[in-house]
Amino acid sequence: MANEFSKEERVAFEDILEGFQDALVLSKNVAVFATDQQVMERSGDVIWRPQPYIAQSFDGEDQTANFGDQTQLSVPATIGYKKSVPWVMTAKEMRDALQENRLGDAAKQKLASDINVAVMNVASLRGTLVVKRTVAATGFDDVALCEAIMNEQGIPSYDRFLALSTRDYNGMASNLAGRVSMDASKVLTAYEQALVGNVASFKTFKLDYARRLAAAAGGAGITIDTTAGGGNVYVPVATSTATTGEKSNVDNRQQQVVVSATASVVEGDCFTIAAVNAVHHITKQDTGSLKTFRVISVDDATHMTISPPLITGQGGTDAELQYKNCVVNTAAANSAIVFLNTTEKAANPFWQRDAIELLPGRYAVPSDAGAAVMRATTDQGIELVMQKQYDINTMKTKYRLDTLYGVCMKQPEMAGIILFSQT
Repeated sequence: MANEFSKEERVAFEDILEGFQDALVLSKNVAVFATDQQVMERSGDVIWRPQPYIAQSFDGEDQTANFGDQTQLSVPATIGYKKSVPWVMTAKEMRDALQENRLGDAAKQKLASDINVAVMNVASLRGTLVVKRTVAATGFDDVALCEAIMNEQGIPSYDRFLALSTRDYNGMASNLAGRVSMDASKVLTAYEQALVGNVASFKTFKLDYARRLAAAAGGAGITIDTTAGGGNVYVPVATSTATTGEKSNVDNRQQQVVVSATASVVEGDCFTIAAVNAVHHITKQDTGSLKTFRVISVDDATHMTISPPLITGQGGTDAELQYKNCVVNTAAANSAIVFLNTTEKAANPFWQRDAIELLPGRYAVPSDAGAAVMRATTDQGIELVMQKQYDINTMKTKYRLDTLYGVCMKQPEMAGIILFSQT
């Protein structure tokens, strides 16, 4: 075939795949769900993924009154990222095989970066655990607070990851490099390579790109009703029934609430609510710390969508008690909202592996339609498709490298951000 890949090009593609796999730093540390591509096509590339059950326990032998329904929650996961790097080479440029390899390397780096950025953005914008630091990054004490907020709420203590902007990461390395009481090899590594390594149950990574979170511009007087009848108490439900009788799944990761005003509030803002504390997700005990929330969207002058929902248990239903995530210690019609992102800084994400899920996709590109096609799959299931087609009219050869995938924040209460130098 005129468009068939040469042996050199096939070797180059194998090198691209190897480098691409090595570059997937963040995406290697999230869960992967392999989808049935035929099913995904028929469902609009959306699949509902189950969240973990949380069980209740009761005292005594007679449990007659305690046989209730177990509400299974699920979240929609979408294969929605379609990334492609196309380029053209002339017949003269094709004389330099090195030039072709450089273009392939650039394409590989960009696609790997796209996947890593997608994971970082999902973690940074949808993680709801927020650690606010009024000082610059210093080291163990910072990461220990991330561990504390996770431990207090019953997040699994394994497979925890923290990704820091270069400046924040190097600030931690500086603290480590100056310690004389630690193992000399670890201190030397921190000094020579600015390497932090594992800290307080987290495996740390350095980002050369970090999403910045602007300072919250919402007014200090914004309030929310936290009384039982105030309309903001959330009751988890697995499905909803339309007036036509059709049932559909419900996304319980977020909730629309009524507040006194939404002026200048934007997506990504972090806040606490007066007297609303986080609870341990399994024991339901009050942690003594305020529950942190994120703004998902501003819907109108008095409505905004937040995550996680206010599952306070005030209604007393089985679903509320099962998934209760906070407690209202002093209910009020005008509980104060306090924003945490007071200074524009990098949003450094941390997460437990199962919080975020990567969904590899696949293109069904025909191999007998005139263009040469090569495909390969990484260990995570991410597929790269390389295509080549020659145009006799212009003596130019078209190349394109494509990948298809999705990133889903399956459990926003198992991920979050740490902000430094806040007021």
